[in-house]
Amino acid sequence: MTQRPAQSPSALPPLEALTAPQLTWNDTSPHSDAFDDVYFSREDGRAETEHVFLGANRLPERFAAWQEARAFVIGETGFGTGLNMLCAWACFEQHAPKGARLHLLSTEKFPLGREALTRALSAWPSLAGYSQVLCALWPEAVSGIHRLHLSERVTLDLHFGDTTERLNLLEGQVDAWFLDGFAPSKNPDMWQPELFEAMAARSRPDATFATFTCAGIVKRGLKAAGFHWKKVPGFGRKREMLAGGIEALPTDTRRNAAPWFTPPAHRDAKHVIVIGAGMAGSSVAAALAKRGKQVTVVERDAPGAGGSGNRQGALYVKLAVETNPQSRVYLAGLLYSQRWLGQLAAAFPQEPPLWQPCGVLQLALSDKEANRQQRFLANHPLPESVVSAQTNALSELAEVPVSAAHGLFYPQAGWVQPKKLCEQLLQHDNITLRQGDVSELQQASQTAQWQVTLASGETLQADHVVVATASLANQFAQTAELPLQQVRGQVSELTLPAGTKVPTKVVCAGGYVSPPMDNVLTFGASFVPNNATTQVVEEEHQRNIDELRQALPEWVAALEAAGVTLSPEALEGRAAVRAASPDKTPYAGPVPHTAAWQRDYAVLRKDASKVPPVNGEHHPGLWISTAHGSRGLASAPLCAEVIASRICDEPLPLEQPLIDHLHPGRRVISALVRAQ
Repeated sequence: MTQRPAQSPSALPPLEALTAPQLTWNDTSPHSDAFDDVYFSREDGRAETEHVFLGANRLPERFAAWQEARAFVIGETGFGTGLNMLCAWACFEQHAPKGARLHLLSTEKFPLGREALTRALSAWPSLAGYSQVLCALWPEAVSGIHRLHLSERVTLDLHFGDTTERLNLLEGQVDAWFLDGFAPSKNPDMWQPELFEAMAARSRPDATFATFTCAGIVKRGLKAAGFHWKKVPGFGRKREMLAGGIEALPTDTRRNAAPWFTPPAHRDAKHVIVIGAGMAGSSVAAALAKRGKQVTVVERDAPGAGGSGNRQGALYVKLAVETNPQSRVYLAGLLYSQRWLGQLAAAFPQEPPLWQPCGVLQLALSDKEANRQQRFLANHPLPESVVSAQTNALSELAEVPVSAAHGLFYPQAGWVQPKKLCEQLLQHDNITLRQGDVSELQQASQTAQWQVTLASGETLQADHVVVATASLANQFAQTAELPLQQVRGQVSELTLPAGTKVPTKVVCAGGYVSPPMDNVLTFGASFVPNNATTQVVEEEHQRNIDELRQALPEWVAALEAAGVTLSPEALEGRAAVRAASPDKTPYAGPVPHTAAWQRDYAVLRKDASKVPPVNGEHHPGLWISTAHGSRGLASAPLCAEVIASRICDEPLPLEQPLIDHLHPGRRVISALVRAQ
């Protein structure tokens, strides 16, 4: 098979809020004013989709015969109203075996708003059960990847942005392509050679494609990129269309400048051991169990016993002023967690709820912070449904007196019961919880299975192991070189009299305070680096009181005037140890073989521009999710998807540069470059 170099990838593009298309409606049929074209056939849009994309890609037969452990992956250029994806989902449900899974991914530069999407899809009552799920999960129009769990075995990744740019950033491979979008004569910018090259670079061997058009630019572009095509009967009044498959797979050159981040070879995963049952471990276990893997979770104490064990935890982020990779990871994590938590809360209703999207108000208590927030908004052009500036009306928003004049409001963020969340995540038929303390990890030389030795002497075996033990994650020989900082945090709890006026939003500044749960106010948390003690101390209660008083002085004064005693002696609380990395970004990915990296990339100590053409060596089947710090609710669930997707050989939920940014081996390379 001919090997051709792939197109050089785009750098991570700027973050942007995308513009909804201008539409003209014919009942439920939208027409794009900008491209002067329809979104689907007015004759019968669903029949057109089934003929052009499902039939020409032979999806009913391929779904029925699908026996792979991984998901079948469909890639689409131009999501539009989602009709193609919903038809593929319905076809999969009708034909695929019970254990099969489907992964859909689609690009869109001009995403419809939820109201327009709902109106367009109402034209297909037979798809109502599918379209209602899609519309309920529909994300904000922010560039990037938005992962939606449509069902237990169907996932949709929406890649918002320019199609070619998005495909060049995709970390994953596709089995069947829906080459859609407005007609080449209407939208020539999309139908360029670079698009077909990007498709080829992201294709699996024997990948197929189908498209409604027979335009010359499409035929030439497909052939040049390595696809074969043929004309087949079109739909309705359109006499012909194109269908075919990949012939020449190009070489992926994206990591030539950083070969250490080349992912390890895929290996089977029937049984996975997850060490740790906090937020990181529980979310990884749940992500794998949903994919049909048998998971054993080994926990020394109990689910949520460590940093994930507080009564309440706030889902919020404090993003950098610049849109750097760390901020992009945390923003993606925030948006993902909001959807993910909403689905969990709906699936497992209880009182008080697991998740309360009451909104989060970040106060600017100084002119310096107010200026930082203004610069942040200038560099993060996000819709107000994600974050907005607030001035002068903060008291009305929080429903308690707020002295600060400036703040940021995240309307869809809120608070969680983290310990109960961890417990709920582990309630899956594919998950077994084992109490024990892991003392050693070894990989058998003959079987390549991992042997997990407990302090009791018992040994467990698995195909893969995921280490998710926060500040203890580098206690094993394979992870010992990963730098981790222990950070102590103590929260304070105060029982309030019934009827007390309280914040209805999570309010944060130096610390945070959540709306009370069962009349108990939770606030904090202290931040004490390089401290691994867990005893509750009055000094940190006082520190939390001082932070609360600084953030909401008038409200605290009103509490005390009403007879509430706010002193360390009157408080309950809890202390735990969190883990942080030196650059404050989590570690999520395969564990590097540090000695091999130090040997293979030793030249970086002398000249960082001399990159040896050697792929990074990893411990096969060993993964890590840690260093989530105090923002684990915004990072751990998405990092769990990163690891589960990689283990299960499916597309990843972040762009390739952000996947590399999370790689734990980044610290090995940075140490070499710094000649340490």
